[in-house]
Amino acid sequence: MISTVSQRWWRGVAVYRPTGETIVARDYDVALLPKDGPAKAFVLTHHYEGSYPAARVRVALHRRDRLVGVAVFSQPCNDLALRPLPGGAASNLQLGRFVLLDDVPANGETWFLGRAFELLRRAGYSGVVSFSDPMPRTSLSGTVTFRGHVGVIYQAHNAVYLGRTRADAMRLLPDGRVLHSRAIAKVRKRDRGWRYVVDSLIDHGASRPARDEDLRAWLAAVLPTVTRSVRHPGNHKYVWALARTLKKFLPTSKTYPKFDLHETAARSMRRAADARGGRR
Repeated sequence: MISTVSQRWWRGVAVYRPTGETIVARDYDVALLPKDGPAKAFVLTHHYEGSYPAARVRVALHRRDRLVGVAVFSQPCNDLALRPLPGGAASNLQLGRFVLLDDVPANGETWFLGRAFELLRRAGYSGVVSFSDPMPRTSLSGTVTFRGHVGVIYQAHNAVYLGRTRADAMRLLPDGRVLHSRAIAKVRKRDRGWRYVVDSLIDHGASRPARDEDLRAWLAAVLPTVTRSVRHPGNHKYVWALARTLKKFLPTSKTYPKFDLHETAARSMRRAADARGGRR
C-alpha cells in the first residue's frame, strides 16, 4: 500500500503531510540557482543527512520569495551509478538531494520534480538516477530520526525501477546520522574535507587526535566507541530518461516496492501542523 502521508523536512527531522492536498501553482516559482550558497545552506539545515553532494545543477522552489524547496542534481561518487542511462556521464545526473519544507502541500513533490526535470531537459541533459533509502534510523536514545522511504514520489513520476543496490554494513553516529564510508576514507587518506569528519566525530565524543597521530590508528580506536555498525539492506534505484526518444533505451521497470508509514508518521504530521501554527 502506498503511504497516506508525504514526507517533508524541518531542521533535519522528517515530518509528514496528508496525501490528497493540491499545490496552488501560482503561489510558487521554480528556477535554477547559479551558485551553491543558498542550496547548500538549505540542505545542511533541513536534510536528515546533514551533508551536501557534489552539485552540478541546483533548482529552487520559492513561495512568495521564500525558499521552501531545493533539488540538487549531482555527480555520483561512481559513474557506474548512472547505468543504464543512455549517453555518457556528462549528460546524466543523480538527484542527490530533494528537500521540501513541511508547509508545501502533499503533491508539491511531484509538481516540483516535474518542473525541475523540464529545466534539465532544456539544458540538454539526458537522464536522472535517484536512490531511496528504506532503512529507518534511530538515535542512541531510541528517537526515530528517519522513517525510511521507498521512493513513492519517484513512482508517481513514472520512474523506471531497477531494484535494490547490494546490502552492506554502515555506521551510525549517536544522533542516528550515517557516517559514510567515503567520509571515513577521507580521514584515512587525509583527503579534502577530512578535518570536518574528524571534528564531527569529536563532537560525538571521540578523543581529539594528536597533531602527528596516525589517523588510521585513531579511527580504528574511536569508531567502535562513537558509532554503531548496522546492516543496510540496500537502496532502491530509479531512473528517468528526460527525452521521450531516449526512453526506449531503458529496461522494463520492475514492480514498484510499497511501504506504508505507520502511526508514528501520522503523529509526526500532527505535531508538525501544531508547530507550524506557532512558527509562522
